[in-house]
Amino acid sequence: LAASLAVALIAAGCSSSSGSKGSASSPSTTAATKPASIPAGPQAELTAITAAGDPFMGSAAGAADLKSSGYEEHEYVAAGTATSYLAQGTPGADGKWSFAPDTSAPYKTRVLVRRPTDAKKFSGNVVVEWLNVSGGLDADPDWASLHEEIIRNGDAWVGVSAQLIGVEGGPVLVSVPVGGDLLGKGLKKIDPARYATLSHPGDGYSFDMFTQVARTARAGGAPLGNVKVQHVIAAGESQSAFALVTYVNGVQPLTHAFDGFFVHSRGAVGLGLVGPGKSADIAGSISGTAAIFRTDTTVPIIDVQAETDVGGILRSAAARQPDTKTFRLWEVPGTAHADRHLMGSVADSLDCGAPINDGPLHVVTKAAFHALEAWVDAGTLPRQAPRLTTTGADDSQISRDSDGIALGGVRTPPVDVPVEVLSGVPGPNQSTICLLLGSTQPLTAARLSALYANRAEYTAKFGKALDAAIAQGYVLPADRAAMKAYAHPEKVSG
Repeated sequence: LAASLAVALIAAGCSSSSGSKGSASSPSTTAATKPASIPAGPQAELTAITAAGDPFMGSAAGAADLKSSGYEEHEYVAAGTATSYLAQGTPGADGKWSFAPDTSAPYKTRVLVRRPTDAKKFSGNVVVEWLNVSGGLDADPDWASLHEEIIRNGDAWVGVSAQLIGVEGGPVLVSVPVGGDLLGKGLKKIDPARYATLSHPGDGYSFDMFTQVARTARAGGAPLGNVKVQHVIAAGESQSAFALVTYVNGVQPLTHAFDGFFVHSRGAVGLGLVGPGKSADIAGSISGTAAIFRTDTTVPIIDVQAETDVGGILRSAAARQPDTKTFRLWEVPGTAHADRHLMGSVADSLDCGAPINDGPLHVVTKAAFHALEAWVDAGTLPRQAPRLTTTGADDSQISRDSDGIALGGVRTPPVDVPVEVLSGVPGPNQSTICLLLGSTQPLTAARLSALYANRAEYTAKFGKALDAAIAQGYVLPADRAAMKAYAHPEKVSG
């Protein structure tokens, strides 16, 4: 369904003066970063959903063939009593926020588990994704981007219906021209027979609900196949990444529930705290005070940002920060907040005035996720990546070459050996969704002739760039074919 536009996020509206430029240094190994002692706390009680039919997920990219991959899927009602939080003072730009427990409320939400059928193939790692609701439906954009690597590694994946809209329905922040009869309805209205017992108390409780599911995952009980869990990693894209900013800065210091964070396409701010029965006001908060991740975290964070995220309406350049022993930032030129890979079949239904971005962000995110797991598991520090080259007082303007291709950042073969301009700049249709989809513009025949004498030269240059990206750790060897698919020798004469 189109809804995985949820990926797409909110209302619209390298050299950098802030943050590290990064370096091309090789990864090194240090003592594995460990979370602080994990305090005891309530766990979510999971009860299997046995109603006829299939679990609902608004994913335009389509689901992986779990069975042929040796995986299986199970769906649960997660129940408990969750706590909301109250900020002590005004959350500042340094991310060192102080939260205190506030009110409590019962909850029943949906949890989806995808895990190896053979428990012996389980890696020991559980990825807990905060499902995205910006399209008015639960969607799993990080699973869509990462599932090949999750499955290759033998990880378990847990998707949490953390926010009110996904369960109860609510405003649609990013509308798409497909699946409109389901947008904004929530699980309970989409499939009453399956989800009627769910009850969400509001987004103020989402953070503790997420924590309680993480604790249950760490226990490795029957829902995970009665396995021994070594690490629990949080993941979130777009609006869900905003939520992880808030979680890292205000909640993780209280719960120490996660061993690492995979943050994908955050904005400059965090997801705000709200009262009972309320949905988070992501559209209203986007222009708020930018905040970095707190620098005293005890677990690794890797933050992957598309070109659109850095210089567009999400303005993540305002929240840039230097790499540290617990933080890495990868900014990827030629990519968009949502793209053809993520949109799947929905891509051809969108009229943005130009073809939407067809960049390889998902290939880079898999490499970043692989690096995070090595960091969490063995203390292997990921490569420090150069930032996108930006200008302007707020670093919101991305510098480009004469073809319009962004400079700096994590370089990929279709960006450095182009036959078309992959960009975070949207097409002329300025609808909210189009602002997040970037564009793909062909290079002229004359320009291609100036760049490449013939197809053989183009192919050789692309192959060399691919070898370099793999050597640098920005593309996994297992994804060589996936990146090579972005080569288009047929567009070059000769």
